[in-house]
Amino acid sequence: MSQTDQVLNATVTSVFPNRVKIEIKDIDSFKVAGEKLSVGSYLRISDSDDCAIMAVIENFSIEQKEDTPERKYVLEALPIGFLDSEGRFLRGGTSIAIPPVGVQPAGNEEIQKIYSQIEPERAFSFSRLVQDKSIVVPVDGDKFFNRHIAIVGSTGSGKSCALVTLLQKAVQVKDNSYSGLNNSHIIIFDLHGEYRTAFPDANHLDADHMILPYWLLNGEELEELFVESGEFQAYNQTALLRRIITKNKQKLNDDIKIIFDTPTEFIIGEVLNCLINLSNETRNSDDPSEVSVRDGIQEFASDEDKFDFYFLQEYAFDETRRKTKDSPGVSKGTYNDGSLEKFISRIRNKTTDDRLSFLFGKEAEEASFEDTLRQFIGYRPDAEANITVIDLSGVPFEVLSATVSLISRIVFEYGYYFKRAVLKTDDKSPILLVYEEAHKYVPKTPSAKYNSSRIAIERIAKEGRKYGVALAIVTQRPSEVSETIFSQCNNFITMRLTNPSDQDYVKRLLPDSLGPLTESLPILGCQEAILIGDALVMPSLVEIDTCAPTPSSSDIDYLQEWKKKWLYVDFDSLIKTWVK
Repeated sequence: MSQTDQVLNATVTSVFPNRVKIEIKDIDSFKVAGEKLSVGSYLRISDSDDCAIMAVIENFSIEQKEDTPERKYVLEALPIGFLDSEGRFLRGGTSIAIPPVGVQPAGNEEIQKIYSQIEPERAFSFSRLVQDKSIVVPVDGDKFFNRHIAIVGSTGSGKSCALVTLLQKAVQVKDNSYSGLNNSHIIIFDLHGEYRTAFPDANHLDADHMILPYWLLNGEELEELFVESGEFQAYNQTALLRRIITKNKQKLNDDIKIIFDTPTEFIIGEVLNCLINLSNETRNSDDPSEVSVRDGIQEFASDEDKFDFYFLQEYAFDETRRKTKDSPGVSKGTYNDGSLEKFISRIRNKTTDDRLSFLFGKEAEEASFEDTLRQFIGYRPDAEANITVIDLSGVPFEVLSATVSLISRIVFEYGYYFKRAVLKTDDKSPILLVYEEAHKYVPKTPSAKYNSSRIAIERIAKEGRKYGVALAIVTQRPSEVSETIFSQCNNFITMRLTNPSDQDYVKRLLPDSLGPLTESLPILGCQEAILIGDALVMPSLVEIDTCAPTPSSSDIDYLQEWKKKWLYVDFDSLIKTWVK
């Protein structure tokens, strides 16, 4: 068919910044042979200078006059970019000459040519167009991983498999044929223990095989662990804990300048001794500097000197008594009013909890800062790995936020100090932090329970790019995740969403005005997604490539399992695992 015939058959009747309206008399002759035309198909709207608007069909209607068989098709298409006379694609451009001289379906080669404008060395591919599976949809890999990623979708939409596909391809890319690992460093916070099967060669950590020394905890994390936020004395308890820990660090590390957040050792047992002694302390009524230890009066020039003495052991103190002619009176100390009892009980319970041995066990207490850091970024001696999977399923919920916060903060500070240490070289060690089920520990609603993890991850979202630390936020409830974090994500893989509030939330966050394309969110198939962001040539409806091996997140086939013979459960083994 000639271009003149095309012009006569398809006419542009309206051009708006966000919509083009086209009337077609004969839809069969308008189609490209062998290719289907449907909602989501691409159109080329050209002018006399051989420039063109590239648009995607949003909807169509059929008009038919009464008493006549003649039909007219009216298409509405969303302009997504501008193709200039030299074949360069400019996203968002609509400066086409008036009137347009031609409308035709964009051919496969033309569409692939547009996607191929990403430089080959930067191209990273993991999906294909839903409308035509032969067309690969690459992204700019540098912009994709550097500018934070959000993967959202309801249960069963294929989020986990999409994530696995991304990461499996990421650890395989190389700029030449060298052997061994590439320089990727990926840390997955696995809330349900489902990624072990997908990454058999990864560095796998869990509550039983992870070392996370408690002395690396900062103020927010310690407060979450030991202080009840609603308690009347919470502020005073936090302030006292900070003073005592700082003094204990100074005692153990007198060769360096110490502040509270300096990542160096302190001994929680000595801190607990000090708190217990303060809660039981009695002193001379006339001279508060004299403490009435049962074995003899102790006099201290300052609280810091007293702390050093109290670190050593728990002491017995004289009972309170009134002053007499023969002996001075004994009164209660500042903290001997019951205000520390619950505080001390919480610290004792947490530090003796076997489930928290990764924090307070002997191995964690004796671990070096270097060994702790190496395990998370894949540099374990003789066991290097591109991916570290942190299985959080065995971590008690009450310490989940502090655990995620501490690891995230360590990795962020690693990026910061790595940049400072190699400032005069070209060496780089970029890291991707993947937060599976992110709504569980960075919720939108402010809460002291999640304060530390929210602060740590929001900081990475805002500052991490400068230091080579990027995020991938994975969630089925985007409306419940911190807006600060989502607003920093520049690339979205948006899969099926069935919850109306989640749909509305994502539509507001998407950086492009996609119009009715986002209306397909509740009906997308498994592994289908709207791919959009700075790393793409243009927004696209894609199907994510299949991963292998797969995560252990697939649904259980209830009916097929119910058909089988009655299963006798080994309750003895189950209970041993349960109460371990």
